[in-house]
Amino acid sequence: MPREDYIVTIGLEVHCQINTESKMFCGCRTSFGEDPNSNICPTCLGLPGALPVLNKKAIEQTVLSGLLLDCKTPEISKWDRKNYFYPDMPKNYQISQFDLPLCIGGSVPLYHHNYPKDYQKSIANPGKKIGLTRIHLEEDVAKSTHLPNASVIDFNRAGTPLMELVSEPELETPEEAFCYLKTLQQILICGGISDADMEKGQLRCDVNVSVRPPSQKELGVKIELKNMNSISAVRRALHHEIQRQCDELDANNELTQATWRWNDGLGVTEFMRGKEDAHDYRYFPDPDLLPVRSGKIVDRMRPHVPELPHDKAARFETDYQVTLYDANVLASDQSLANYFEAAAKSSSAKPKKTANWVINTLNQHLNEANLSASESPVAPEKLAGTVDLVEAGTVSNNQAKEIFEVLWKSPARDPAEIAKELGFEPADSGAIEAIIDEILAANPEKIVEIKGGNEKLINFLIGQVMKVSQGKANPKQVTDSLRAKLLS
Repeated sequence: MPREDYIVTIGLEVHCQINTESKMFCGCRTSFGEDPNSNICPTCLGLPGALPVLNKKAIEQTVLSGLLLDCKTPEISKWDRKNYFYPDMPKNYQISQFDLPLCIGGSVPLYHHNYPKDYQKSIANPGKKIGLTRIHLEEDVAKSTHLPNASVIDFNRAGTPLMELVSEPELETPEEAFCYLKTLQQILICGGISDADMEKGQLRCDVNVSVRPPSQKELGVKIELKNMNSISAVRRALHHEIQRQCDELDANNELTQATWRWNDGLGVTEFMRGKEDAHDYRYFPDPDLLPVRSGKIVDRMRPHVPELPHDKAARFETDYQVTLYDANVLASDQSLANYFEAAAKSSSAKPKKTANWVINTLNQHLNEANLSASESPVAPEKLAGTVDLVEAGTVSNNQAKEIFEVLWKSPARDPAEIAKELGFEPADSGAIEAIIDEILAANPEKIVEIKGGNEKLINFLIGQVMKVSQGKANPKQVTDSLRAKLLS
């Protein structure tokens, strides 16, 4: 049976480290990239007699995450021990939450612009939201590194506050999973919950996927996928695993619930272990930690809910009259959105022009330098001044890009002074009109075609004028003049 005829069901378990200065149950500093096993204590190491103490900020940030995603917070939330043996958790249990987590329900919207670009024209369910089952708070485990003949372990990560966001099994394609993760990442960053950097392990994802024939009502056998270190890897792994399961069913082979790992180098999934269920972990309430009453925490965190990306995009469309695409691109990055607003308010040009410069010219330079908009050497006011020179007809768009290049290397300089230094003085309007008349006289056949309806040829004449004027003519003024002479 073709893959398209099978029903695919996907659920995601996303683990997100919370931005806190100390760990979840002790005072050790959270860190990344420091010397192995340098930020540890008896609690991190699970030594006998070490007692946990709750991290107030981690609880508040988890509740805030629930508010961002329309979750409900139970009046009472408690802590449980999840028992298992593995070197990354030497006390042989992980402090987590089982039946009374901090957040229940909620949803994650699938932002259109967060789908893979090659899929955006064929989105099956625009505006779809994916339900959340729960968000619970736990401690992260140590980091294991497996070498050819040994394994080493770093406990710096052990005990870092870790949220687990569990989706309902409502995703239907790898592309929806891709979009879900991108959107969730943006919302968590927007709320200041986490930097959500997958390369640093701050955001990790386990995938549950099953396939079944259309005649089968109950879900297919669930396969869990691990070891995915990027959002694009999740998409690749899902495409492979879905095809593998379909092939197994086509061959009348029985699928068994299990955990598989994704080998990104080979592009294949590999069997890892039989899948554990909740009863295998023997959850029971942690006797060292009291339950938490959440009412006052919810009230305290509600004022901290920021403007979310979809709300910001809608406001940009209304307030700045930018396109939906531009609004989504700008709103998807908090620092880029702040930069755009500052530049738009400093510029006399239409915000749409400023948006184009931020999205195209600025973004290109930021990406090449691996910088965020908040780290841009060119201040929003300087970019606005450059756009204003174009709007005033002082320089052409290409000349303005040359000015920006100078600003990028010398950000303290003034755009207008750079224009003078580069010789970008506006040409005399009378001289430009003479050049236009000269070009028209030299191209009578083009004039006939333009008046016959082929208006695209005006671009050819504009190019000729710009060439003769050595780029000093303002393209807008040349265009207006040509259209007035030929089409009025």
